[in-house]
Amino acid sequence: MDFQDIIYEEADHVARITINRPEVYNAFRGRTCEELIQAFQKAGWNDDIGVIVLAGAGEKAFCTGGDQSSHDGQYDGRGTIGMPVEDLHSVIRDVPKPVIAQVDGFAIGGGNVLAVLCDMTIASDRSIFGQVGPKMGSVDAGFGTAYLARVVGEKKAREIWFMCKRYSAEEALNMGLINHVVPADQLDKEVAEWCAQINTHSPTAMALAKRSFNVDSEQIRAVSSMAMQALKLYYDTDESREGVNALKEKRKPDFKKYLK
Repeated sequence: MDFQDIIYEEADHVARITINRPEVYNAFRGRTCEELIQAFQKAGWNDDIGVIVLAGAGEKAFCTGGDQSSHDGQYDGRGTIGMPVEDLHSVIRDVPKPVIAQVDGFAIGGGNVLAVLCDMTIASDRSIFGQVGPKMGSVDAGFGTAYLARVVGEKKAREIWFMCKRYSAEEALNMGLINHVVPADQLDKEVAEWCAQINTHSPTAMALAKRSFNVDSEQIRAVSSMAMQALKLYYDTDESREGVNALKEKRKPDFKKYLK
């Protein structure tokens, strides 16, 4: 596959994967997901690569989730047709290399989930994190919820999803959502230093450590698979469509009529 939506680079035993759609705040469409999966597979099974960095192009966003304007035949803007998002989540966990999310700007919705799934997250001090699903008639009912609770705790995870608030990088650091915060002009240097440190370690030991961490939460993969099937049904309802329609019509969604 010729990459159109991402940039793939290798240097100094580091693979750098950059979502290159700054015009839509690095929101992903079906092609983006497929390219990311291929890039992670390429880097993950290359013996010369010790660590993988996932970033977003530009200064405004790491990733803002699904591109609601995209309907490219395999993706409905929220990740259920063909379920490329589910496969993307799996490959980030499955590659036997540490994955660092380099966040500069917005990590919202599905972008926040990607940052959560990466093994570590380093952010600039201008970064913003949060979920928007329930405001949009959507939810990530797998890794984005259950694994998030492992990362920040049940109470905070429920707040993140139920309230759909936005959190500064400092707030994200304090709740354990990310690992480190630096000024934006130092982000590249900081990530490079973390990568260099990782590359001084035993790659086999690192792979075993990652597998060991994953074992404890592996059952979430099955929950996620079932949830994606359920979401395909939910996204066909008027209730779910209300969120997307409201966004397109630049109005607030009216979900009150769907209260049971």
